[in-house]
Amino acid sequence: MKYYIIAGEASGDLHGSNLIKALKIEDQEAKIRSWGGDLMEQAGAELVKHYKEMAFMGFLEVIMNLNTIFKNIDFCKKDIESYNPDIIVFIDYSGFNLRIAKWAKENGYKTNYYISPQIWASRESRIEKIKRDIDAMHVILPFEKDFYEGKHNYPVNFVGHPLIDAISKREEVNVHKFRASFDIDLQKPIIALLPGSRKQEVEKMLSVMLSVTKDFPEYEFVIAGAPSLDSAFYRPFLKGENIKVVQNKTYDLLSISTAALVTSGTATLETALFGVPQVVCYKANWISYQIAKRIITLEYISLVNLIMDKEVVKELIQNDLSTAQLKKELAAILTGERRTEILNNYSALKIKLGGEGASQKAAKYIIENAKS
Repeated sequence: MKYYIIAGEASGDLHGSNLIKALKIEDQEAKIRSWGGDLMEQAGAELVKHYKEMAFMGFLEVIMNLNTIFKNIDFCKKDIESYNPDIIVFIDYSGFNLRIAKWAKENGYKTNYYISPQIWASRESRIEKIKRDIDAMHVILPFEKDFYEGKHNYPVNFVGHPLIDAISKREEVNVHKFRASFDIDLQKPIIALLPGSRKQEVEKMLSVMLSVTKDFPEYEFVIAGAPSLDSAFYRPFLKGENIKVVQNKTYDLLSISTAALVTSGTATLETALFGVPQVVCYKANWISYQIAKRIITLEYISLVNLIMDKEVVKELIQNDLSTAQLKKELAAILTGERRTEILNNYSALKIKLGGEGASQKAAKYIIENAKS
């Protein structure tokens, strides 16, 4: 069968790549065309457009790039018509994907969503679009099943979280070789800095993360360079300081880190699954933040806290993200009771996420839906 998969961010590329691998196991004749990234292409998809050309962070940034977004939407529709897939699979990236889904449903294509838009966080009214335009929804967070079925009477499939598979199947890193290859001190414990995968995120987050490095001289701070950004992009932030950037090796870095400062997003959950205590950071354009504050109804912004429904990790948002606050919260998770408490909660989090096999379960549901 022919599959058309649309992902628009780094996390979608990761989950999309694992879905593609699963689809190829379940359907050995599978032909896959996708919007995504390097990982989806490496998994065997024909890549139409890279998410680097599509990722805009915040309301203001989206408005400033509306012309590009609308051109992408028009191009996507024409490309789907030309390819004529048996099914279209949307991965998160709701602003773009829900527009394509409406058009696709009107034109007779089968539509599945893998990894739900976060309508439980904001603009819940989008449920009506999902009910109208999506044939089947496959969710990865335990509370999403209750949200869709209990609150909105819309049946969904809970498949578990694909990050568990992505992390459990990776090769164990050779610690000495890894440190040596990136000239990381062989003795000092590592604090990982994960400032995000988009330029706008890094520009907002990295400077304040770096502002605490001199307060912890006994630790080695290492930046997790995003696959979507060149290593040269990080240099102006370093100002000659001996801070290493490890490009496209986030999982290896997390596997040997003692603590982490993490920009809110999928990375907060990845960090938790590696058992690394963290401080969650978030700072947006002022206008974007003011808009978001008025439409997002959640008590927490990190996936760790949302899934556990309590403050497991500290969130420093907007004005709270300062050098003084970051220094205080980082010191608290390096040793002692606070660190132990976080690690105990991480164990409970893994149980809630439903175990391994998410990508395989989703692939089976998608193939079943395509054939129906």
